[in-house]
Amino acid sequence: MRKIAFWSAVVGTLVLPGCDAGNSAEPAEEHTVPASADATIYWEAEHLTGEDLDRARMDMGWRNVVEVDAADWEGDGDNPESWEDITAEAVNRGDIHLPLLSGASGPSVLRVQILLDRALFSPGVMDGRWGANTEKAVYWFQSREGLSRTGQVDRETFERLVEAAGEPRVLAREHRLSEDDVAGPFVEIPDSIYDKAELDCLCYESLSEKLGEMFHSTPELLEKLNPEKDLDALEAGQIIQVPNIRESDAGQGARIARLVVSDAGRYLHAVDSDDRIVFHFPSTLGARYDPSPQGDFRVVSITENPWWHYQPGILEHVDDDDEEAMIPPGPNNAVGVVWMALSKEHYGIHGTSAPETIGYASSAGCVRLTNWDALFLSQRIDEGVDVSFRDTDGR
Repeated sequence: MRKIAFWSAVVGTLVLPGCDAGNSAEPAEEHTVPASADATIYWEAEHLTGEDLDRARMDMGWRNVVEVDAADWEGDGDNPESWEDITAEAVNRGDIHLPLLSGASGPSVLRVQILLDRALFSPGVMDGRWGANTEKAVYWFQSREGLSRTGQVDRETFERLVEAAGEPRVLAREHRLSEDDVAGPFVEIPDSIYDKAELDCLCYESLSEKLGEMFHSTPELLEKLNPEKDLDALEAGQIIQVPNIRESDAGQGARIARLVVSDAGRYLHAVDSDDRIVFHFPSTLGARYDPSPQGDFRVVSITENPWWHYQPGILEHVDDDDEEAMIPPGPNNAVGVVWMALSKEHYGIHGTSAPETIGYASSAGCVRLTNWDALFLSQRIDEGVDVSFRDTDGR
């Protein structure tokens, strides 16, 4: 996304139009703001730099709230690959280098990220680089499958992942672009909140950004897989190489009994009645100074493409005399493409305009997922599903 936001201070409230009926947002000129439909959303003016993000990616503090088994394998994990080695050919036909662990990057890491995505243990945004989100997804997959819980990929884990992913023939595949794939509008998103309110939507800023979200990847990874193509100049009918992500109907019909959210672990699990993990998603949750709630709640409403109600009167760092504003929906909206409101007032599960930060930044208590994971989850749970928070100081 255009900006990498590190969220923490109050910015405004989300308005869920027609939330009692679960309707999508109305056009701006017809929009009304029922008092019962507000929920507080937070962000911070600071932004993570690339160096900040690299450091956060390698922060394995999530291990403090789990039991990690000792690794026992042949070899020292010295992976000879690098990120520069990534090509569609290498991902599909190259040797797999195992074990995979912290510090690795390249085709083998990308293979594992694609397999995790297909197995419904999301690594977040795929980039071909090992990090905490990939390691967490591996750990929890191993835990569910009864494997040694190292968070690192040995031969047995890799083979089980291939099976859980549906034994795909290729992991990088050809995709012929449709008219819908390349359609805009693409907009330049201004910094001013009032200029944002004048837009028809907080849409994608570029085709490369849109394609990244479509294929759960950083635009940089798609560029690496398509070195001879200008992603922002692609047209319908052209063929590109993309990660072979999970099927559109994956997980449909799954019986989700409750959602489990770990603050310190920075993940969300959808589990069945036997507490078996069905879906795993890396998440961004509350900071120590502004933590997520503690206890048991439930999802009370689900709204796709929500509007955002900017209210200076409730903001600490904004002049109370400033005007309110209605911020239109879109993937670059403060809460992304979907809002799942919780029975705890002002809290919810939602998407983001900055998928690179998921699992690596802090929020002011809400649960943020990538847009694609948030939408996937929202379409596979029912209103009323229980949500349990753990590993949090609470407030």
